[in-house]
Amino acid sequence: MKIFIDLADEQDKLSPPENAEKLIRDCAAAALKEEGISDDAELSVTFTDNENIRKFNSEFRGIDRETDVLSFPMGDEEFESDPDNGAILLGDIVISLERAAAQAEEYGHSFRREVAFLITHSLFHLLGYDHTTPEEEAEMFGKQEKVLQSLGITR
Repeated sequence: MKIFIDLADEQDKLSPPENAEKLIRDCAAAALKEEGISDDAELSVTFTDNENIRKFNSEFRGIDRETDVLSFPMGDEEFESDPDNGAILLGDIVISLERAAAQAEEYGHSFRREVAFLITHSLFHLLGYDHTTPEEEAEMFGKQEKVLQSLGITR
């Protein structure tokens, strides 16, 4: 399985975690494996700051406040494929590195772990999961924790 990543850093307040592209690739591969998906996959990840993620959140969700991560799946039910490489198109992830750093401090773990959590959380949204009910939340958060544990990324 190949993971194609379009990574953009559109902020200048914090450095992304070391080897961010590898971290994203590892999280994506582990999440896809958890779902039994062995196809090549493609996703876009953008690092931003609180101001810009607030704008995205307001524009796309109608919520005028900052958030930590936003997920924009490519398809409604089935994945489309990139005509150039055949990879399934997962969608877009936008992460506020400012918010990630604050949450890492708040939760008492590393910045790298928080970014990995946000990537994994967003990947499961791209794969169709949500956490609007206690049952959905238990399932999604269980999968996230399993992926992070498999990568040795713990609190």
